[in-house]
Amino acid sequence: MALRLAFLASDRPEAQAARSSLAARYGDVAASEADVVVALGGDGTMLETLRRTLQEHKPIYGMNRGSVGFLMNDFAEDGLIQRIEAAEKAVIHPLTMRTLDAAGVRREAIAINEVSLLRQTYQSAKLRILINGKVRMAELICDGVLIATPAGSTAYNLSAHGPIVPLSGQVLALTPISAFRPRRWRGALLSHTDKVTLDVLEADKRPVSAVADNVEVRDVIQVDVAEDRSISLTLLFDQGRSLEERVLAEQFTG
Repeated sequence: MALRLAFLASDRPEAQAARSSLAARYGDVAASEADVVVALGGDGTMLETLRRTLQEHKPIYGMNRGSVGFLMNDFAEDGLIQRIEAAEKAVIHPLTMRTLDAAGVRREAIAINEVSLLRQTYQSAKLRILINGKVRMAELICDGVLIATPAGSTAYNLSAHGPIVPLSGQVLALTPISAFRPRRWRGALLSHTDKVTLDVLEADKRPVSAVADNVEVRDVIQVDVAEDRSISLTLLFDQGRSLEERVLAEQFTG
């Protein structure tokens, strides 16, 4: 039986052109009917595709037609079926972010890369960090803080000088963004089973937003973050270019 593919593309002209050409060549079905979903764009497209197909439980094979393509394979029209059939799987688990804002509204969102708290104004944020209900840092003055998954550790987390985390490490990276006090704190590595609570101190004076990948909630006063093992996302990578290999290789780049 022929492999059924669903093609999803970003709005970039090169991604849309690739989608049209590939769909004409290999056929195109709805994501719900596909064996594999092919995402065309950059890493943002991959994250959006994973969210859009969350209920479909389909493996995602990405090809880079965007700017950043860490989660994508190289683009080529030829031999797509063979590449997908020989691809290596990476199974990742997202974070669940639960927020409480100043108006008392509770929201929930999924993050595949990271959950970040960011100051909304010129004033630094003041945060209290609890791990599994125990206060580990009574006050962190900073521009923000983030919790990254292993898959997301090479993204915003790396730019904030956080550690690159192997996929098999079963840890999360807790990384400050421009910490002012304590100035020399560089963050922590947490077990993937840890529950993180971030309380916003002086929230009326120092408002903070919480972002799960690209879903933003403003004026939060408390944020809870935990890995959600009930959700498994499968990404496909060309042989020899697995996500584990990419994460490892990233640690040896200048």
